[in-house]
Amino acid sequence: MMERRRFLYGTALLLGSCRRRLNPPEDGGLCEASVKAAGPVTAAAPVIKQLNAWSIPWFVDRLPIPPVLKADGKRADPEAPGKMIPYFRVPLREVVAKVHRDLPPTRLWTYAGSFPGPTFDTRSGQALLVEWVNELPEKHFLPIDHNLCGAGADHAEVRTVVHVHGARVPPESDGYPENWYAPGASALHRYPNRQDAATLWYHDHAMGIERLNQYAGLFGTFLIRDEIEDALRLPAGEYEIPLVLCDRVFDLEGQLVYPASPNPDAPWVPEVYGDAVLANGKLFPYLEVQPRLYRFRVLNASNARFFELRLSSGQPMHLIGTDQGFVPAPIPLQTLQLAPAERADLLVDFSASAGQNVTLKSSYDLVQFRVAPSRGAAKAGAILPKALRPVPRTPAGDAVKTRFLTLNHNEAPHTHRKTLMLLNQSRWQDPVTETADFGTTEIWELVNLTDDSHPIHLHLVRFQILDRQPFLADFYTMRGQLRFGGPPQPPLPQDAGWKDTVRVDPNFVTRIIVKFDSYKGRYLWHCHILEHAANEMMRPFEVVG
Repeated sequence: MMERRRFLYGTALLLGSCRRRLNPPEDGGLCEASVKAAGPVTAAAPVIKQLNAWSIPWFVDRLPIPPVLKADGKRADPEAPGKMIPYFRVPLREVVAKVHRDLPPTRLWTYAGSFPGPTFDTRSGQALLVEWVNELPEKHFLPIDHNLCGAGADHAEVRTVVHVHGARVPPESDGYPENWYAPGASALHRYPNRQDAATLWYHDHAMGIERLNQYAGLFGTFLIRDEIEDALRLPAGEYEIPLVLCDRVFDLEGQLVYPASPNPDAPWVPEVYGDAVLANGKLFPYLEVQPRLYRFRVLNASNARFFELRLSSGQPMHLIGTDQGFVPAPIPLQTLQLAPAERADLLVDFSASAGQNVTLKSSYDLVQFRVAPSRGAAKAGAILPKALRPVPRTPAGDAVKTRFLTLNHNEAPHTHRKTLMLLNQSRWQDPVTETADFGTTEIWELVNLTDDSHPIHLHLVRFQILDRQPFLADFYTMRGQLRFGGPPQPPLPQDAGWKDTVRVDPNFVTRIIVKFDSYKGRYLWHCHILEHAANEMMRPFEVVG
């Protein structure tokens, strides 16, 4: 049902009818689709000849493992005079790389030449410095919509600023969308890492073109470890695999295609989906594994696609961590929904599948695991732990304030777009309305008045999901009053841990409880469907004291 909502709302879908085909089209892989209008049509809708992912061989490329980034030395810690901390210099560069054996090299934008970007492997409490250096071209190769907030033609065409998603950092290092820098410039960010072990990630966050920059390849994983994780004897080394998933559209020459509306003056589209799913930068790869326990750090880096992950063998995956770290104990799951920007720390035991192939699936196959026949190493070096890390629940009574915040799709007939996507009926540049006192706890009631499911991300903080409760959206629209359609629903098992991104479903009030105890300053919250965030579904908030 969630996938159906995503499909129905994605009216700007480049893929047209080909997106849901279960077999290759008779034309040998050529799918011609006209992009549907997202604004006034001033030119004929282009016919785009795109690659049909069903037409290429699957499981012919080995799953690559992104390299672990090495420090470029040490520098003085600006927060601790006399102390030296690791320093990383990370250039942002355009490269060409093969995403499939049978396709020509693809133009990509990368961190340090890697797609996805190299992995940061860090320790809790050990600060580091990263200089992000913009060495990208001065012209963008994807369609910029200059009508979007912060994307005016008077700005540099290529801009970037890096956000470490899930990091507790001071505001000057958070990657505020307006703090971008052009090619030839750089920014030095300090990451304190004063937080629990978790699977974080980093990505571009430049105002107005984040959706394009991430689509071009600007994202990677950022791991934090601590002593509690060390003591769990989890799979490590070659048995711990970062798995970054994203969907894309390619043309017949293997180049990225970003869907655009027929109006060249307003190319923004509401959502973007592709039939080609990449895992660690390869299309439908395979991985040779031993019949033993593995750990997968899974990230959904798609612009808009939700994944429903499951294994072809029918065996459960054991969820051991969510966005902000471990859950109290492993949770066996047959399926796992992963919204854009969400992460899942999974254990998979292949010991019962020796000599067989096991496929990670969503609506179709994603990655093939080729399990070796030998059972000799089935349990060596790692076990499925019985307990992980306590996650004490934050009592609702701790909250000093409850905020009622709506998610809205508004008609915008006098703009270049038919719809504005808003948080609490406010645009980005409106005055800040969410101001929290440092050290206090709040409940945010996210009231979804749209027909879509939105992954809402709060910068700086971690939170817990209290419940989800259905309400009558039409009654609220007519009367301005909230009438519930059923009792509160407790968090799903996969929502049991600390989160920084929450799925907010239509016709539901989703309640989260947040403590603002890290830093003071201005941050933001937004929908992580990147096309929504670009169209005003992004708002600043401020922590004061």
